[in-house]
Amino acid sequence: ANVTLTDLEELQELLAVNIEMNQHLVTGSIQAKVLKWGEDVTEFQPPPDYILMADCIYYEESLEPLLKTLKDLTGPDTCILCCYEQRTMGKNPEIERKYFELLQVDFELEKIPLDKHDEEYRSADIHILNIHRKPT
Repeated sequence: ANVTLTDLEELQELLAVNIEMNQHLVTGSIQAKVLKWGEDVTEFQPPPDYILMADCIYYEESLEPLLKTLKDLTGPDTCILCCYEQRTMGKNPEIERKYFELLQVDFELEKIPLDKHDEEYRSADIHILNIHRKPT
């Protein structure tokens, strides 16, 4: 695969370290780029085949920029795999509810059943979703 890892500017060094430490596992190409949710994604076009998201649902003020970025990045055939830990403390349940409510305006989602998760890493509070753009 040709992979692009993304994060904020201040985490690019860490991404570079992780790429270097795992280079022996790479069979395609890998690069790191800055991606700030809500900003221009032109340099990430054409739309990727897959977007892997892990623990991206946590700040209420980041939900709309995240959703804008997902909408801007995806094409009709892009598959988003979203993994998150369901948190029950503080504002987390409300933030998750709002995220999924907003997400379903433009996207369809399918929850991957727990018995389909990796046996070693599965947990009842870890959720994986398969997300696609709604047909226009």
